[in-house]
Amino acid sequence: MRALMNDFPPRLDSQVAFAIARAMLDGFNKHYRLFREVSRAAKGRFEQADWSGQQRAQSERIAFYDTRVDEATEHLQSAFDVANLDPAVWHQAKLHYIGLLTNHLQPELAETFFNSVTTKILHRRHFHNDILFVRPAVSTEYIEYDEPAAQPTFRAYYPTRATLREALTRIIHNYQLARPFQDLGRDIGRVLGVIEQRLEGARLRGNFQIQVLSSLFFRNKGAYVVGKVINGYTEFPLVLPILHCDDGCLMIDCALVHEDDLLLVFSFARAYFMVDMSVPSAYVQFLRGLMPRKPRSELYNALGLAKQGKTLFYRDFLFHLRHSSDDFTTAPGIRGMVMLVFTLPSFPFVFKVIRDFYPPPKETTREKIKDKYLLVKRHDRVGRMADTLEYSNVAFPRERFDPALIAELKATCGSQVEEDGGLLVIQHCYIERRMIPLNIYLQESTPEQLEAAVIEYGNALKDLIAANIFPGDMLWKNFGITRHGKVVFYDYDEIEYLTDCKFRRVPAPRCEEDEMASEPWYAVGPHDVFPETFGTFLLGNPAVREVFMRHHADLLDAAYWQAQQERTRQGQVFDVFPYDNSRRFVHATQAPCNIASTSETQA
Repeated sequence: MRALMNDFPPRLDSQVAFAIARAMLDGFNKHYRLFREVSRAAKGRFEQADWSGQQRAQSERIAFYDTRVDEATEHLQSAFDVANLDPAVWHQAKLHYIGLLTNHLQPELAETFFNSVTTKILHRRHFHNDILFVRPAVSTEYIEYDEPAAQPTFRAYYPTRATLREALTRIIHNYQLARPFQDLGRDIGRVLGVIEQRLEGARLRGNFQIQVLSSLFFRNKGAYVVGKVINGYTEFPLVLPILHCDDGCLMIDCALVHEDDLLLVFSFARAYFMVDMSVPSAYVQFLRGLMPRKPRSELYNALGLAKQGKTLFYRDFLFHLRHSSDDFTTAPGIRGMVMLVFTLPSFPFVFKVIRDFYPPPKETTREKIKDKYLLVKRHDRVGRMADTLEYSNVAFPRERFDPALIAELKATCGSQVEEDGGLLVIQHCYIERRMIPLNIYLQESTPEQLEAAVIEYGNALKDLIAANIFPGDMLWKNFGITRHGKVVFYDYDEIEYLTDCKFRRVPAPRCEEDEMASEPWYAVGPHDVFPETFGTFLLGNPAVREVFMRHHADLLDAAYWQAQQERTRQGQVFDVFPYDNSRRFVHATQAPCNIASTSETQA
């Protein structure tokens, strides 16, 4: 904007500039209308137990944004020849756009849409920060208070201790779900017990209230009431997952009242929620109150607004660069054959660049690798696959790179690296949250930590199986451990659908020479997997082997994998809950609810 200060007040005399701004906003409004429609329809799919439809909608919605950006780009190019316009017209278009956003309910999303279209039209050398929204121009504070058309973000209930049960019942009824509850009185009693325990006997203050977001949060087979309890200066979350029972009725599965529980529900390793929001920034602000440690970028991602999440992440990254002085360097751990991974030690993320060539036995291409990452983006990640942010033409300050890293980038990723003055531009990269590689963690862990991590590793594989995913390369180095102790997979270049694999037993050797041979004596097809061989490269450490065989020996049996395949093909797979089993009411009471079959069909 500095460039415009010499011409103040700015000239707004270009009709083309206004038409561009209007067309750009029309493109965004179409996008968000369709986004809300498919998100709003999640309630009906949940009520009808249309799990395949729910997952299909979640997957398809991810492509909405890029489709609308492409449409807007094509329209502007054909109608205004925008690639050849004078920069002054773009300056005016941005100012007109800001004016059009004055009373808009999603201004931050609309600004990001403007950036997406503009950078698609103009080459990196021709767009400047005074044309783009490098920082927000329109405030998102208090939008709904000025706009009667906006849906209220949350509802507030002010019960006494005597009327708390009645208020909780009213909260559930107000969502107007079209299916009856199996026993809502029983469920509310359980929720009451959890709330009372969380209050720890404190008396209710004059401001005691329960606030719940107006829309349910839908994902896979669950619907989540998301809110908080306020008592004086004390606040704590209140999240109630609602599931289907095998008799066609509904039940509240548990009550989550701690921040750490919510961090797992909103994890970067889970699929995005379907939420009907007129003012998404207000939802993010509410959620930030429940999870102050979680970046706003990840909350936008969790709500399905991944492009806005990327925008905020990049702003946070630039801010961090300005306020740090360490250098980018190669990430710790065993170097991958497909990806060069580097990191900034003070920043909790890694940057992954696809190499230009892959030594044997890797047989893949850049496009195949991109397809694998897209598969994960659109699939249910069941808390076991890290979400990735995909960027193009990322400009880094060259002076902040370790010379050895620059040399390796040029030697192995040369087609993706360009130097532009003091900048090092990477044409394509993925960014993931940094975790401790599991192989390093096991080397440095205590016996107790090792046991917990090996158990978690096996659980991660079984959760991936439930999601119809075979990780391909199951080495410890391809998994990381989070600060919550969860094991998460993050290397996707060999990932496959479970149902596309052929799990086999190793044929018996025909003679002694077969047993001594360095190569297999049997034919191996491109999709053949031999689970009994996993132990050879996974269980060399005796301590690891003992824990693994005690808890997950079934993973070395081809029959186990074949059974899971068949279950997946029939839609008979286990649910994967985003919270600990010990939190579930059914875990303690054995209520007659279906917890082990007809899980979400994979899209």
